[in-house]
Amino acid sequence: MKKEQTKTPLLFLSTALVLTALLSSCAVVSQQAGGNIQRGIASWYGDDFHGKITSNRETYDMHAMTAAHQSLPFNTHVRVTNLDNNQQVIVRINDRGPFVKGRIIDMSFAAATKLGMVDTGIVPVRIEVIPHLSPSPDSQKFVVQVGSYLEIANATQIKRKLQKKYPAVCITVFKTSGAWYYRVRVNARSQSDAKKLLHSLLRDGYKAYILEEYITADS
Repeated sequence: MKKEQTKTPLLFLSTALVLTALLSSCAVVSQQAGGNIQRGIASWYGDDFHGKITSNRETYDMHAMTAAHQSLPFNTHVRVTNLDNNQQVIVRINDRGPFVKGRIIDMSFAAATKLGMVDTGIVPVRIEVIPHLSPSPDSQKFVVQVGSYLEIANATQIKRKLQKKYPAVCITVFKTSGAWYYRVRVNARSQSDAKKLLHSLLRDGYKAYILEEYITADS
C-alpha cells in the first residue's frame, strides 16, 4: 500500500513553528523565585494579528488584557510593571512569543496602552506571576508529532515501528470538514523530555517536531 502523508493542518503547523522558534531562542532573562519574577523587554502587537488564532486556540483581541509569553502556562495571570514609568497592568497569557532576543513578553494593544508603551514600542518590564489566578506547570502538555496520515493503516504501521523504541507512541484523530487525519505522536512528560525525544527521532531519520497542546479545564 502506498503511503500517503498529508500536509499538517495549519493550526498545528503554526504552533510547531512557534515552538521551533522557542527552542532556538537566545533571549537573556533575569528570573527569580523559581521563575515567578522575570525582567526583560516587553513589546506589543495589534492590528496585524487582530482576529487571528492565538497559540491556545482563542481569537486574538487587541482590545483584551492578554499577552504572549514563551513558556508560562496558558491562562497564567501576570502583573507587568513598566520600569520606565512604574505603570502596572494584569494580563492573561494566551499566546506564545515574542521570539526576539531579549524580549520576554508581547502585550496586547490594550495592555500596552495601559503601560504607556504604545509610542515607544518596547520598554523594560518586570513580570510577576499571580499564583492564585494561575494554573500550575502541570497544565502544559507536550508531544512530538512524527506524521499525519489520511489512512489509518499507514499511521498504524509507523506506530508499530516506533513502539520498539518509544513506548509512549500513540495515534490521535483530527477531523476537518474535508478529511480525518491520523496523527502519530510520542507523548512527553515535560518540555525538556519533548526536546530529548525530538532529537532522538531526528537522529533516527524521522521528520518530527514538538507541539504544545492546550488543556482546557474540562479536558
